[in-house]
Amino acid sequence: MRLLLVEDDPDLRIAMVNHLRRSKFEIECISDGQDALENLTAREYDLGIIDIGLPRLDGLTLVRSLRRRSRGLPIIIVTARDSLADRIDGLECGADDYLVKPFEYAELEARIRALLRRHRADRKLTVKIGALQFTPGEPHVRLNDTDVRLPAKEAALLEILVLRSGKVVRKTEIADRLTRRGDPPTDTAIEICVHRLRRRLGPHGLNVRTLRGFGYLLESSATNGG
Repeated sequence: MRLLLVEDDPDLRIAMVNHLRRSKFEIECISDGQDALENLTAREYDLGIIDIGLPRLDGLTLVRSLRRRSRGLPIIIVTARDSLADRIDGLECGADDYLVKPFEYAELEARIRALLRRHRADRKLTVKIGALQFTPGEPHVRLNDTDVRLPAKEAALLEILVLRSGKVVRKTEIADRLTRRGDPPTDTAIEICVHRLRRRLGPHGLNVRTLRGFGYLLESSATNGG
C-alpha cells in the first residue's frame, strides 16, 4: 500500500514514517500543503495522512480541494485540534477519519488498515450497464461475458462515466481524472480517448454520447430502447 504523509513537524514525520515502513507500508512525505496538492493531483496513492496546520495551504483546504476534483482518496486527518467543532469541520470537509495528537502509532496503523479495507470493498462493487460489467480499480472490464483489458486512460475515462452513469460528465472532470494518469490532457487528447472508447464499446450496444457545450454521457441501447 502506497501512502502519502503530509506533516510539517520533522520529528513526528520521521517517527511516523519509521513505524509505518516497519509495518511494510510504502510511504512518501511532504511538509507543505501546496506541494501536497500538486503531488496528489499528479500521482496515485492508496491513502493520505494529512495534518491541518501546514504551510502555504492548510490541511482542511487541501482536503476540500481534493474532493472538488472528485478525488476518491481515503484521507485521515491527524492534528492537535481536539474540539468537537474541529472534528466536525475535518469530517465535513471530506476526510474519512480524524485522529488527535498525540496518538499511539499502533492506533494510526489500525485506522489506516480499516480505512483501506472499507475503500477496497467499495471499489469492488461491480456496476452493470447493458453488456458492460465494470469493477472500479480492476485492469479489465467484461463485455458480453468476455474480459477486455483497457489502456490506463481509457479505463480512467470509463470509470468516471460508469460511476456517473445517467449524468453528463463535464470535460473538466475528465481532464482532472486523466491528469492523475500522467500529463494534463489537451481537449484534443480527451476527444481522441473518447473516440477510442466509443469504438471499443459500440459493437456491444454502448455509446459515449457527446452533448455539445456540456460533456459526455454513457448510454446503453438496452436501457434507452435504441
